[in-house]
Amino acid sequence: MRAPARVTAAIRQWLRTFEGHVRAADFEAARPMFAIDVVAFGTRAEVASGRRRLERDQWRRVWPAIRGFRFRLGELRCLGGPDAVCAIVPWTSRGVRTDGTTFSRPGRATLFLVRTAGRWVAVHSHFSLAPALSTGRAAPRRGRRKAH
Repeated sequence: MRAPARVTAAIRQWLRTFEGHVRAADFEAARPMFAIDVVAFGTRAEVASGRRRLERDQWRRVWPAIRGFRFRLGELRCLGGPDAVCAIVPWTSRGVRTDGTTFSRPGRATLFLVRTAGRWVAVHSHFSLAPALSTGRAAPRRGRRKAH
């Protein structure tokens, strides 16, 4: 179920605000955008239960080491209703090597946001690198499975 247009517009604005906090590495400003009991996966954090862990295990390990983080908002998809939405959106960024050179670091995100006290708050987030950049790729299938 596609979210109503006004909800998608509100989520788009939420994402613009959040991406600005990521670029500025402004952890304090980003905190209230996430529920205190958020559960998240990330490019660094395997599972982060709680906002404090999300900040420690993901945000503080990644945000200072990237540049130009932006959501590709033209590709945003929102599913849900007026009070709960799943946002699916790719993003781009540049990773910074120890010598200061940068490299392309695209990815994708899924966020589940709920409307609480008149504002949108993420209760779940999952950020991952684009498949070509991920490690541990599965081996290609050999042959076909037999139907049971």
